[in-house]
Amino acid sequence: MDNLFEDKHIFSVCELTRDIHRILEDNFPAVWVEGEISTLRIPQSGHIYFTLKDEKAQLKCVFFKRANSNLNFKLEEGLSCILFGRVSVYDQGGQYQLYVEKIEPRGKGALQLAFEQLKNKLLKEGLFDQARKRPIPFLAKKIGIVTSATGAAIRDILQVINRRYANAHIIIRPSLVQGKTAAKDISDAIEELNDFAGVDVIIVARGGGSLEDLWPFNEEILARAVYNSKIPVISAVGHEIDYTICDFVADLRAPTPSAAAELVVREKSKLIAELTALQNRLQQVIMKKIELAQADFERVKHSYALRRPQKVVEQYQQRLDNVSLRFSNFKVVLEGIEQKIGNLDQRMATLILHKMKLKQSLLEQISSRLINLNPLAILSRGYSVTYLQQSKEAIKGSDKVRKGDIIETKLHKGVIISQVEETKS
Repeated sequence: MDNLFEDKHIFSVCELTRDIHRILEDNFPAVWVEGEISTLRIPQSGHIYFTLKDEKAQLKCVFFKRANSNLNFKLEEGLSCILFGRVSVYDQGGQYQLYVEKIEPRGKGALQLAFEQLKNKLLKEGLFDQARKRPIPFLAKKIGIVTSATGAAIRDILQVINRRYANAHIIIRPSLVQGKTAAKDISDAIEELNDFAGVDVIIVARGGGSLEDLWPFNEEILARAVYNSKIPVISAVGHEIDYTICDFVADLRAPTPSAAAELVVREKSKLIAELTALQNRLQQVIMKKIELAQADFERVKHSYALRRPQKVVEQYQQRLDNVSLRFSNFKVVLEGIEQKIGNLDQRMATLILHKMKLKQSLLEQISSRLINLNPLAILSRGYSVTYLQQSKEAIKGSDKVRKGDIIETKLHKGVIISQVEETKS
């Protein structure tokens, strides 16, 4: 039996796995694979483990933290994507797998997918709610601007403000507007203006560019800095067709940096014209009031009361005497009426007493007649009334009862219950 294996090479598990490892890495050092993500798992280490599958097969995948640190979007179950990496063997598990270096979503770019994912997340949290957005000051005295110190955006903003309201107080906090650290720098700038500058409004601005160029304004750290700002924020990022997450969270979105400047300051010449018009209207109203007051004064000054005040007093005194005399006459009449009412009260009381005696006599007569007519009254003179017990019907003749009937006889005092034994006509 031992001779059977003398000329054959026998692999150990480790040797065979090592050779397969070498073959796979030599033949598949860099491959693109398309499929759908399932059984996604992300432990605390930051490495990402999942299975890439299609209708007929599955492939284990690992996406180490060093490679996935630049991933812009969030991996989800069921996401169709294209993966780039190398195929090798996980020796301890004895299985081949794809070591991922890059992932692109299928059908749309990674940045676009990341934009939509973050937008939906913040929408559900209420960061875009209109109810929480604060009004922009009518005329800001101190304006904070966060943008690049050398870009076209700051030049456009300053030009518009100088033209419309040259004496506005402006505080510029220069910041990065592109690159990996730009979102953090812009967020810090917003917090600094909130804490130290005492501005009335903040403009976050940048000129146009591609989605990649504008990406710092789509990051979550900046969205939350805008949301947490105690000072109203105007987002002026890109051109009119460009929309960023910063636009949705801000209290007001301006289509361009120049438009933001126009929204935050009123044109001084127009304000002066409006104030002048209001001043003229106020003067006209005041003059009209003065004219009416003067006319009233002249009318009162030439009135009869001021020319002959003693005569007016005498007339009122005469009117008062007339009223007093009429009151005295009314008092006499009232006393006569009271006397007549007293006489009427006495006559009425006598009449009512007479009527009551007549009614009482009539009542006694009727009561006596009712007593005499009461059929039960004759019982007191020794008479009685007999009726059938069951029907309570009065018995008027012997033919109304039969032998065995129970009858009741009502006396003046009490009742006798009997049984009929015999009847006679």
